Amino acid sequence: MHYTRRAMKSFWIHSAPGQTRLEAREIERPAPGPGQVLVRVRAAGLNRGEFIPTLGLHAKAPAPKPAGGEAAGEVAGLGAGVSGFAPGERVMGRAAGAFAEYALMDAREAIAIPARLGWEQAAAVPLVFMVVHDMLIGQGRLRPGEWLLVTGVSSGVGVGALQAGKALGAKVIGTSGSARKLERLKPLGLDLALETRKGDFCDAVMSATGGKGANLVINTVGGTMFPECVRALAFEGRLATVGYLDGVMKSEIDLDALHAKRLVLFGVSNKLRNAEQRAATVRGFVADLLPAIADGRITPLIDRVFEFGELPAAKAYMESDAQVGKIVVRLP
Repeated sequence: MHYTRRAMKSFWIHSAPGQTRLEAREIERPAPGPGQVLVRVRAAGLNRGEFIPTLGLHAKAPAPKPAGGEAAGEVAGLGAGVSGFAPGERVMGRAAGAFAEYALMDAREAIAIPARLGWEQAAAVPLVFMVVHDMLIGQGRLRPGEWLLVTGVSSGVGVGALQAGKALGAKVIGTSGSARKLERLKPLGLDLALETRKGDFCDAVMSATGGKGANLVINTVGGTMFPECVRALAFEGRLATVGYLDGVMKSEIDLDALHAKRLVLFGVSNKLRNAEQRAATVRGFVADLLPAIADGRITPLIDRVFEFGELPAAKAYMESDAQVGKIVVRLP
């Protein structure tokens, strides 16, 4: 296949202690290397973790990098050794530098978009539901009838966990500081809504679960919630740490609870995983959760769609903490 190299629009992210900012650039369109798919991006999802500023742990700020981590679009080119995709086919997946007119995907992570999904919905799937699969199924071993507790349930990952948890047959408790957000999530099957921004929910969880506690807890908030998450766990409960929006990176661990209740504490991150490990999660998602998305049991919840040139405004909206579900930008 022949490729024409020419300029394209993209956004880059600058990170420094206390802040991140976006810069529009015109760069050369990438060409797919071996094992890669070139995608004409039609929509891309925002992920809060990308915009969390450095915490002052490094002597100098990291170099600017292409922004964006997930996209939906059309196959525009195939690298050497790639089969199973055709030009023009609709795909979604993890894509470094997704806030651009064209982006590259590892062919092992490119997923055919179900017919019922539009571009914006498809762009809201990859990162959220890969994380959700990792923490609910891959490591969390959530079973039908178990109790799932999600702190910060109105976030993109939180909503995805709620939806997937219900599809898997679990009962779901969610916390949020906003009654409005919790009300919006009740139609998605939220069994118990706890309006709080504090680590004060253990008693309510124990009451709802007949004194047993939650079988799986998803902590999207960080260290301020960690002790209460441990307290709220059931015997042989599992606790996933997936975010630290509060910036609190350390917390005490109740070793007596860890020991007596035979707890499992695990992290959910792709930072140190290799390509094959990430691809394994994609295969698990395709087998376990994609059918529910394809047939309508799970519909990605989009809070707001911005135009591509409005990405800085979309970032500001995310940082205002107003959304329920995902924020997406679309390209013309």
